Amino acid sequence: MELNAKYIAYGAAVISLIGAFGATSSQGGILSIISAIICGIGGITSILIYKYGYLIIPFLTQRSHIVQIFEGGYEIPPAQDVIIKNVGGRYYASAFLGIKIYETTTDKSPEENMVYSEYFERAISSVKFPVKFAMMVYVIDISHHRRELETKYAEAQLKLSREREKPEPDVLKLDRYEKEVAMYEAQLNRLIAGFKPMGAIIYAMTTASGITKEAAVAEVKIQASQLRSTLANALNVEIVNLTGDEMLKCFEWEYMIPTTGEGMESATY
Repeated sequence: MELNAKYIAYGAAVISLIGAFGATSSQGGILSIISAIICGIGGITSILIYKYGYLIIPFLTQRSHIVQIFEGGYEIPPAQDVIIKNVGGRYYASAFLGIKIYETTTDKSPEENMVYSEYFERAISSVKFPVKFAMMVYVIDISHHRRELETKYAEAQLKLSREREKPEPDVLKLDRYEKEVAMYEAQLNRLIAGFKPMGAIIYAMTTASGITKEAAVAEVKIQASQLRSTLANALNVEIVNLTGDEMLKCFEWEYMIPTTGEGMESATY
């Protein structure tokens, strides 16, 4: 059964509509009260699952030990951190990593870009297993983009300021917040200069195999951990393990991607 946030949210919305119909069609009394309660619970559940399904669904599947089965023989274990498939009696497990880059090539000099490319080549050459990198780019709607950038820029400045004010600031957090501030500042300056903004979603995928599910999952987690530390250290980027609906989006993007810029922006992790 395909169990994900989208379908659960739709189901909760249908339950809410049924409750609303029951509340309006009843002539008062206990039935009307029960229907109103069902309507409220369904509506709240639908909103929560739609907005925070990537947190709620993994929590529910882990606690109830639900294994999701998809068409084609793919399955997702309760932890919702890998995708597994049995091929010819051998198990294959895939993990996805989101890559957040706070610096672009336009912010660097030609010499810095050359060094950055060398770091990337060295990082990849140190990885002893196949890795797939995917990048999707899209044109951003400028009408709302500047206001959002200004908000994010102010938030990044606030986080940086608060971290600096601590008696013992975290060096890694300072470095990340400084990069965020510099990134948003550079994007705002490019907008002011008349550049057309572009967005990008970048993720990596790695696969491992084993004679059992447990062996395949354990191996792919080792590979994902190695890939995460290698890329983060070499490229100075933020790498996040994708789970739940975020992982499912990457899996679905292997077949089709959003058709509009708005769809791409709403899909970012």
